[in-house]
Amino acid sequence: MEAILSKMKVEVNPNLYQKEPFSSSLGVSIVQESARLIQELGLENFTFKKLSQEIGSTEAAIYRYFENKHKLLLYLTAWYWGWMEHNLVFGTANLNDPAERLSVAIRLLSDGPIFQKNDYLNPVSLREIVINESLKGFLTKEVDNEHEAGVFAQVYKFGERIADIISELNPDYKFPKTLVYTVLESSLLQNFNSKHLPGMTENSFNKLERYKFFHQLVVKTIQNDN
Repeated sequence: MEAILSKMKVEVNPNLYQKEPFSSSLGVSIVQESARLIQELGLENFTFKKLSQEIGSTEAAIYRYFENKHKLLLYLTAWYWGWMEHNLVFGTANLNDPAERLSVAIRLLSDGPIFQKNDYLNPVSLREIVINESLKGFLTKEVDNEHEAGVFAQVYKFGERIADIISELNPDYKFPKTLVYTVLESSLLQNFNSKHLPGMTENSFNKLERYKFFHQLVVKTIQNDN
């Protein structure tokens, strides 16, 4: 299964790019090297000038693919959430019990992708970008227009699949999507905090404890719903 997924290219909303990056070797270099540089430098210090120097091209050539680094960040994060949806679909394909499928979903939220190899982009690097940079992608004045343009479709589809599992377990629970996205955002922040702001979490809040915390939070919430 991992071999199949490693060859899979995630389809991203075309409103995020000027030219499909995987249509040329230059476009491939742009997205692969930008992911590496953003992970290394952070979005604030990342520029198209630095990227052009890394790939041996020009800034003008990069602008033919992406309008700006904000759109490039949104492209990378959309790619990640599309990859996470594939992980959820493949990771739960043979599980009939919704409780088991929910456990897989929460594992994905707390720990990141199960399948970590892909020929197009490195899912592990993308996760680091999502943890450290993704909030900068939508806490902007343009977010309403971007929402209307469908650029958040990948994260919506991923979250809705998990919300469907929750509704399967408890059809009377009224807030499955709110719960899913609360856990999604919180899991990213807790990953960030454990590395950079340790005063905001317990010292023992490692990978296993993080999963146990979010699993307990979700399960008890939907079980105790009145």
